[in-house]
Amino acid sequence: MHTETTPPPRQLVLILAALTMIGPFAIDTYLPAFPAMVRGLHTTDVLVQQTLAAYLIPFAFMMLWHGAISDALGRKRVILVGLALFFLASMLCAFATSIETLLLGRVFQGLSAGTGVIVSRAMVRDLYDGADAQKLMAHVSILFAIAPAIAPIIGGWILQYFDWHGIFFFLSGFTLLLFIACALWLPETLPPEKRQSLHPVSLWHAYRSVFSHHEFRRLSIAIALIFSAGFIYILAAPVFLIRHLGVSAQSFGVMFVPVVAGMMIGSYVSGRTAGKISRMATIKIGFGLMGFAATLNLIINLSLPPGLPWSLIPLPLYTCGMALSVPTLQLMGLDQFPARRGLASSCMGTAHTAVMAITSATIVPLLWGTTLTLALGMASYLVLGGVVFLLSRRTAVE
Repeated sequence: MHTETTPPPRQLVLILAALTMIGPFAIDTYLPAFPAMVRGLHTTDVLVQQTLAAYLIPFAFMMLWHGAISDALGRKRVILVGLALFFLASMLCAFATSIETLLLGRVFQGLSAGTGVIVSRAMVRDLYDGADAQKLMAHVSILFAIAPAIAPIIGGWILQYFDWHGIFFFLSGFTLLLFIACALWLPETLPPEKRQSLHPVSLWHAYRSVFSHHEFRRLSIAIALIFSAGFIYILAAPVFLIRHLGVSAQSFGVMFVPVVAGMMIGSYVSGRTAGKISRMATIKIGFGLMGFAATLNLIINLSLPPGLPWSLIPLPLYTCGMALSVPTLQLMGLDQFPARRGLASSCMGTAHTAVMAITSATIVPLLWGTTLTLALGMASYLVLGGVVFLLSRRTAVE
């Protein structure tokens, strides 16, 4: 499946990883600026928190369509259009002078940001099968994991020299550079003879077959819950770090660096073990590590006051287990629909982001009052994700 037009694997990994970084950058880079945005826009903490939901809800909705459109028109064309639209949306945010304009810009960012995540995942399966696909997915995940670590650090640095608008100018510049790189070096991985129709009847049947597939649906929900269990701390970072742990806006790396280091280690191990141990063994190890981390988190919060470093110790352990299991779960889901990988990737991404949007808008503000309630939220999401995964396996056996 590896073609002559495909760039060397290292170049392909870098481009695909950069495409997946857009989502984390759009979420994490401006988190240290929340207090400054509240003051600058003369608004409230809750309304600034809703800029996350304003991004995630349209992100989830459009994820349904990015993959299907790329199945019909080709991968590269859809990625370039998505990058151009995200650039314009970021510029709107950069020039925002009111919370309403910022919310509008975030909506447009959400509508366009998903092309990188969804289409790049489909490109991996266009090019590779089996262990090779798992290795490439793991390598992309290692570089993708860097984004949540460096994004808030970059945001904090920008705030030292500019106001919060500078963060969105940074996002615009990053997107413009990535657009140029994709235009010059990204290959088209879906040949015309393998493309699918965008006819409404054809799409209706395709979406119905995907969403009615019990194993795929449950795997998608399980992935969303597992990821959101750790993502609670990312979404609550301004309150968790600044209010509970006394960390400055320039020091968000104290949490994000170890969290992402855990993701990188888990992704590395997943890539190294691909083809050597079974998928189920990899998933079981990942769940075991996540369960240990969530339990340790509860014990720490029940026995000790919030503080450094103990309040952060369970988080990289959790993300390591998550990075071990999630890429394999994603491949298991995509393998259910080999002729519709783009559309299946869209549906999987929609479930993932919808859960995160609901978590951001409603659950996180209820949990951020204490570090114990945040720990309970992590544990609850993980338990639910484990139950749904077990249900998916029972469906597969049946």
